[in-house]
Order: sequence, then C-alpha cells, then structure tokens
Amino acid sequence: MLSRTADHLYWMARYTERAENLARMLDVNCRMTLLRQEEDVVRRRWTSTLATVGQLEPFLAARGTVSQSAAIDWISFERSNPGSIEQCLDRARENAHAVRGTLTSETWETLNSTWLEIRGFRRDTVSAQALANFFEWVKFRSHLARGVIQGTMLHDDALDFTWLGTYLERADNTARILDARFEMLAEDAANSDDAGDYYEWSALLRSVSAFEIYRKVYRDLITPRRVAELLILRESMPRALRHCMSRVHQVLVKVANDRSTETLRRAGEIDASLQYGRIDDMLATGLRRYLSHFLSRTGDLGTRIASDFLVSDATG
Repeated sequence: MLSRTADHLYWMARYTERAENLARMLDVNCRMTLLRQEEDVVRRRWTSTLATVGQLEPFLAARGTVSQSAAIDWISFERSNPGSIEQCLDRARENAHAVRGTLTSETWETLNSTWLEIRGFRRDTVSAQALANFFEWVKFRSHLARGVIQGTMLHDDALDFTWLGTYLERADNTARILDARFEMLAEDAANSDDAGDYYEWSALLRSVSAFEIYRKVYRDLITPRRVAELLILRESMPRALRHCMSRVHQVLVKVANDRSTETLRRAGEIDASLQYGRIDDMLATGLRRYLSHFLSRTGDLGTRIASDFLVSDATG
C-alpha cells in the first residue's frame, strides 16, 4: 500500500475516535456538574478536562478564565481549535475524501454525512438541555462509522491501518483520562461521602463505557484499585490499555516491512508489559508515573509508525 494512502486511513480513524472520546468526556463532566458542588470544584474539573486533552494552554490564551460554558464551546465547536470535535470530524472527512477510492461507498457516505450534519449544529442554537443529545450523536456517528468499516471493507492493508489508528488513539485517550482523574479522585475520596465517591468513580467508568462492564466483572463496590485494573490490564475490556495495545501489536505484525523491526519490537514490549503486569506493582510505584511513561512510549510508537509506514510529514 502507498504510504500516503495508509497515512490518510490511519488519521481518518484517529480523528473519528478522538471526536468520540472528546464527546464522552464532555458528557460525563456535564452530568457530574448536576450534583451540588462548589464553583471552585466545577472550575477545577473543567481545567482538568482541558489539560487532559492537551488544550488548556491554547484555551487560556484565547479565552482566559476557565468556565463550563466556555470549555464546552471550545472543545465542541471552536473552528480555530484544531482539537475540537467539529474540527476532528472535519479532518476525518478530509482524510477519507483523499482516499475515497479505497473506501467503500458506505464508509465514505457515513463520514461525509457526519461532516454535513455537524455543520448544522450551531454553538448558539445548542442549548444546555440539548448538549447531551449532541454528545450522544457524536458517539453514535463514531460507532456507526466503525460498524460500517467493519462490515463493508475488504480485510486487507487498508483496514489494518484503519484499526491501527483507532486502537492507538483509544489507548492514548484511556491513559490520559486515568492520568488526569485517578489521583485527584483517590485524594478526594477521603474527604467526601460515599455517595459522592460512587458518582465520581462511576463517572470515570462511564467516560470509557466501562460502568456496566465493571459491574459484570466485579459485582461489588467501586474501588480505585479495581478501576485501575479494569482500565489497564483487563484484556476483555475493549477500551483497556492491554486490549488496545494487543490489537496495535497484532496489526503491526501483519503490516511489518523492512524498516519496522524496531517499531514492532517496541510495540511487543508494551504489549508484554501489560499482559504480564500486576496492578499492585503499578500502584506501589505510582500510577501517574506509570501512565506518564506509557504515554511517552505510545507517543514514540506513533512517531515510529509515521516514519516506517506513513508519509514523512504525517500530521493528519
């Protein structure tokens, strides 16, 4: 496969997945602010969210003070923000258009109609009550795109690079959510009531569609250790780090070329560390330290994938 074609497919998938992940975080944060909370707590939550998605500094430069409405608008609709949901879906469509002949007509029509529909969502017409519907729409369109891709595309290199982008982006997102939220929630747990703890931890799980899975796996109270174990080491959990990196490694084995030996080795190393890792060891050495190292390694892996398989200036 031509490196430019692989590049467009890879970034098409990453931007589609990224838009869904942003919608998930915003939806959960909006739901949590319905609880009675001090204004400083709400501001800290949204500041943390902006930091999680790497948008705090540009937001402060453009908007100044953090507030719920400003943060939602910036992450959802701001066209000058390349990391907004609208811009992610726009870039997903641009990459799909560049390889339209490689995609099935159903895949192209799904991504194109998503782009057309989001342009109909105007920031001044999406009320607070309609935000939840907007976030659900974003998640649904992402689910629909993946389903159409899975059900209509030939299982060849084109599909492999699509899944490579999907799972690397998903692993990055799960790690960032845990890195931003886990220590703050664990620290606050001693100073809040049990009901508050429950809603905070359940919100974290819901942000990665893991609440119902947690109940099926553990059938007990939500505890920090189990949340970390589920989202890092549980291979059967579709958004867990282990599941995502296992899929990344599998794809890299299939598409390996003469230049990718070291990339494949590093992906296998990450996969093995998750397969044989112990959550108690991770917690003992510091979960944020582990997650920071994980993000560094996956960032390096993404750079190596771009060098080995994609165009030299691959930025999406």
